[in-house]
Amino acid sequence: MADTKEAEAPPPCTLVIFGATGDLTKRLLLPALRNLRRDGLLPDQFKLVGIASRDIGDDGFREHLRKAMTEFKAGNGDADIDWFLQRAHYLSGKFEDPKTFAAVAKHVDGNALFYLATPPSEFSIIVKQLGKAGLVEEGQDRWRRVIIEKPFGHDLPSAVALNKEILQVLQESQIFRIDHYLGKQTVQNIMVFRFANGFVEPLWGRDHIDHVQITVAETVGVETRGRFYDSTGALRDMVPNHIFQLVSLIAMEPPARFDAEALRSEKAKVLDAVQRFTPYSARGNVVRAQYAAGTVGGKPVAAYRDSPNVPKDSRTETYVALKLMIDNWRWAGVPFYVRTGKSLSARKTDINIRFKQAPFTLFRDTPVDRLPPNDLTIRIQPDEGVSLRFGVKVPEPQMRIDGVDLTFNYADAFKMLPSTGYETLIYDCMVGDATLFQRADNIEAGWRIVQPILDVWAADRTSILPGYAAGSSGPSEADALLSRDGRSWRRIVPAEK
Repeated sequence: MADTKEAEAPPPCTLVIFGATGDLTKRLLLPALRNLRRDGLLPDQFKLVGIASRDIGDDGFREHLRKAMTEFKAGNGDADIDWFLQRAHYLSGKFEDPKTFAAVAKHVDGNALFYLATPPSEFSIIVKQLGKAGLVEEGQDRWRRVIIEKPFGHDLPSAVALNKEILQVLQESQIFRIDHYLGKQTVQNIMVFRFANGFVEPLWGRDHIDHVQITVAETVGVETRGRFYDSTGALRDMVPNHIFQLVSLIAMEPPARFDAEALRSEKAKVLDAVQRFTPYSARGNVVRAQYAAGTVGGKPVAAYRDSPNVPKDSRTETYVALKLMIDNWRWAGVPFYVRTGKSLSARKTDINIRFKQAPFTLFRDTPVDRLPPNDLTIRIQPDEGVSLRFGVKVPEPQMRIDGVDLTFNYADAFKMLPSTGYETLIYDCMVGDATLFQRADNIEAGWRIVQPILDVWAADRTSILPGYAAGSSGPSEADALLSRDGRSWRRIVPAEK
């Protein structure tokens, strides 16, 4: 992972972006490249080649690049943008046309990174064409790598098939399956927090932890993405990738060394140990729901089924909650509760570790009627940081205990420069560090866990799909998932200003 104070610029290379005029490129990739230039983490011998079906030419692409980088306020003024304009080229063509790749070959010499910022249906097509054109052949004096965006498949069979097709053309070492969540500094800090602090690891397991909660809550609804989202849903969109990455980092064993293969092997072991869902447990330990009309941030929000390009009888879930059990020595008996949803009351991604309660015996004959919970909370967005909640005596004559928070905020402790979360990931691809990227077995392990749920849902078309009001914390059925275990979700509330 890149440390901008010590990291050096990668070797000379050409970055080829398929889907160069799309939203992902505009909002995230181009601003990230500008930030890498700001931090001195791009080689001076750098070339950017954009490819899409629109015929806008070099000048049109450079104007697109200028607008994208100007809207994202970062860098060192126009000098950064001009630096890219001098190195930017554009090709128009269809991804299934060999002529497109013959044109790409004229722009690529030496090291090359191919970024597939396209719909998933194009992944296999592009990789096969790159192979036929000889663009992914490596040598002693050059590397060739391919970045593939999520979603990597839409179920287990499609993920297995996609891996098989791509691995017929590329070596695993050439494939960088990107999950932008792993570009967030707080996500990367999970490993540092766990393995660089001697007081943490002895407490990290079933002897001291009661349960774990992972929340990925969004205030935005489906908006104009109805056609895409209705064929995807919350489970496919978030759980096999983002959420399972967080589960793996929290639950994995310490790697033997800090390198890509050791780290990814430990993450794969965690997912392999997750207790498999049966049709019975999938119905009892998974909750899905769809948002109804409501109010988010003081603004009215229409029901999901009233969104553009969403069928009026849609059964696609916009919220999902799961209870996971990990069948290994460290985590046996410790439930992991995860939830994600759209149009909720606050935008929040955090991991909460609830420690087991201390014995109450000492306080039995005092006015104390309860002990406050001990929670370790890792806040990933929007207010990045870590907090620890513990009990203290209230300063008054009688014995009374209250909970207080010991809090670390990234923004207070470090100078936080604007970023998109892609900077570290793009840099790591250029230097060949696959630590933050998923291996084929990681991808398939995630889908293997959720496939039984998808199968049950596909067969169960008559049950009523629970609803929840937009702007709420989710459906009551999700509350029941924890309350039957004597537990409750942490409230989803906006971050304090």
